Amino acid sequence: MNKYQQILTKYWGYTNFRPLQEDIIRSVDEGNDTLALLPTGGGKSITFQVPGLLKDGTCLVITPLIALMIDQVERLKKLDIKAIALHSGLSSQEIKIALDHCTFGKVKFLYIAPERIDTELFKYRAPKMNINLIAVDEAHCISQWGYDFRPSYLKISKIREILPNVPILALTATATTDVIQDIQEKLEFKNAAIFRSGFERKNLAYIVRETEDKEKTLMDIATKVPGSGIIYVRNRKKTREIADLLRNNKIHADYYHAGLDISIRNKKQEAWHNGQIPIIVATNAFGMGIDKSNVRFVVHYDLPDSLEEYFQEAGRAGRDGRNAYAVILYNITDDRDINTRLRNRFPEIDTIKAVYQALYNFYVIPLEGGKGLVMDFNIGEFCLKYNFSIVTTHNCLRLLQNEGYLEVTEEIDNPSRMHFKVSRDDLYKYQVSNQALDGFVKLLLRSYTGIFTDYVKIDEYILAKKAAVDVDAIYQYLNKLRSADLISYFPRKKTPLIIFNEERLDVKSLRLSPENYIIRKEFYITRLNAMLMYVTSNSKCRSQLLLQYFGDRGAERCGRCDTCIKRNELDLSRYEFDLILQELKSRLINESVPYDQLIDSINKEKEKVIRVIKWLIETNKIIQTDDYKLRWHN
Repeated sequence: MNKYQQILTKYWGYTNFRPLQEDIIRSVDEGNDTLALLPTGGGKSITFQVPGLLKDGTCLVITPLIALMIDQVERLKKLDIKAIALHSGLSSQEIKIALDHCTFGKVKFLYIAPERIDTELFKYRAPKMNINLIAVDEAHCISQWGYDFRPSYLKISKIREILPNVPILALTATATTDVIQDIQEKLEFKNAAIFRSGFERKNLAYIVRETEDKEKTLMDIATKVPGSGIIYVRNRKKTREIADLLRNNKIHADYYHAGLDISIRNKKQEAWHNGQIPIIVATNAFGMGIDKSNVRFVVHYDLPDSLEEYFQEAGRAGRDGRNAYAVILYNITDDRDINTRLRNRFPEIDTIKAVYQALYNFYVIPLEGGKGLVMDFNIGEFCLKYNFSIVTTHNCLRLLQNEGYLEVTEEIDNPSRMHFKVSRDDLYKYQVSNQALDGFVKLLLRSYTGIFTDYVKIDEYILAKKAAVDVDAIYQYLNKLRSADLISYFPRKKTPLIIFNEERLDVKSLRLSPENYIIRKEFYITRLNAMLMYVTSNSKCRSQLLLQYFGDRGAERCGRCDTCIKRNELDLSRYEFDLILQELKSRLINESVPYDQLIDSINKEKEKVIRVIKWLIETNKIIQTDDYKLRWHN
């Protein structure tokens, strides 16, 4: 058992790695900048956690998803591994204490949001830390060509100036050839090593169902495919409508979207994960941290924005290696929806400026003010006050974020935290002179460790139960201690945050660069067109189409998708079909030929030739001219 396997066994109980994991770990351990493309659920976190534990010092992990970083930190803590997450939901004092611990070498994993890299505090502290590896999760976010570009990721390269000799491991699940190249350039890779897991999923059948009645088709799938499933829709209202449809037809289902309270979302996800609710109807907010292996089907009721998005979401099916299905329901109305989606995605410049101005007015921020400000943000309350559409506002904020003016986080469930600001001796003196609070202070000291050196999570309801008092009394005790300047205390808060990266401009000076509006719009249209080409294609293997999009030109037919099944019905071997296809194409590519003459010109069994011609006509690869001849249709 080598040193990597020893770490894997010690902390996770496994003796062997998944494909490519050990190769990636060995590469970063040898000091190489490394790009790893692993599928969703492919065990990306292990590839930086193992070398991070193996080496002295701290592994710096950069990720845009605050909920995901908090989740990973909690998992590491359960393994008795010291980990900390730094994000905009923390106070400056919490961040300072956390960075102190990193500087003193007490932390193995420091998770950080990309926007924090450019802060003066981090730039000052980072060189004092013993950073052994920099892991960049969701690395496609650094690329303008990527489907989820985030300008804050461009700041990551500045780490090279501060920590020039520390290797970088960039991780992503999906990336085209252009994005792969862009990631390496933006992160200034040296001695680059690239590890790419095959994107092919042999157990997953990709299906497109063209249907006039999506509800009926969905019901057929939900009743005929046993087991757990995910149904993706594009808006929150539809999650509930589709879940109600299924329930009304005696199919156990629930719904999920980002507008639900985070505690409700967690309960729904847990119930689905445990099998209590087999089917979940959700927006794309349902995805973070999903590691359920036995999902038998993923249905997209509406078209995704891109093949990257689709491939990632569809890939949540069949991770146990058993047969599973990824189905898109499509009809002609989806084409019209694409145009509406494009208008919503890129609002008019004047609309973006109006949202920008209203946002600063909302927080009463004057001109040239607000830089570095972090505020709670309730988009519903904001839109109600200024009579904006939530969809339009969301997209305006995304474009302002792309320009670097601000950042909007997902909803953060920040538990209550507290920390004693005084020494034990000073605290004891206070207890002696304030007997009314002595019992409560002792309760805190019995309940939580590390409370003098760290901010610790506390639960007011558990404290109330232990003290046999109402929870309001606990809040009063904590606030009295805070008023006496004995503790720093932050009550629980669940809200998205908005971070103002730049000072407020006069709206006339607000600029949206061509790169972040016109060119991004063109990229979006290109990806939508690729998505439309995928669903409207009826002659090429779905798996081949997807794999070729991601640069795999040597992919073979899967034999399981809807187009392969139709072709299999011809009762021809792949070899026979391809030979006849090539002869027909070479005959028709430059001229039109009468039907009978075409059949006679192919030196193969006539019945088989007729079957292939019929299939090619049905799939629109061969068309009939006005004079009843056949020609190849590109």
